[in-house]
Amino acid sequence: MSVAYTVRIAADLADREACFAVRKDVFVGEQGVPEDLEYDAYDADAVHVLAIREDGVPLGTGRLLHGAAAVAKTGADTSVGCLGRLAVSRAARGAGVGAALVRAVEDAARARGLTAVDLHAQTHALGFYERLGYAAYGPEFPDAGMPHRAMRRAL
Repeated sequence: MSVAYTVRIAADLADREACFAVRKDVFVGEQGVPEDLEYDAYDADAVHVLAIREDGVPLGTGRLLHGAAAVAKTGADTSVGCLGRLAVSRAARGAGVGAALVRAVEDAARARGLTAVDLHAQTHALGFYERLGYAAYGPEFPDAGMPHRAMRRAL
């Protein structure tokens, strides 16, 4: 599938609302995550990335936590960022949007001087992240009722 889109850091309130709309569709609508778990205090200071189609339709999103927020989420030190809330709309899956979003988060992490990125992957997505250079570590654990594994990639 080929679709023309760009990926950028969410620059304003409209971009952030587009990110939240994709997350609501994917996590709340498709996966049944309770809305009060999907949006959290980390959203305020996170770097949000947005994939947007040429006609303005949002296709995907992800976020980078850094500093104290990343430490709180991953237990690592402040040199490690935390990629999370990666979501791609059903219509855009298979077009490379997810990989482009991961790379945009990694670029944002590098720009902040971070040396690695951690994430908590749903177990069905382990292969996707492994293909992008992430390695799983630690035991499986539940998050929002779904099995996850921690993963890391050095930058």
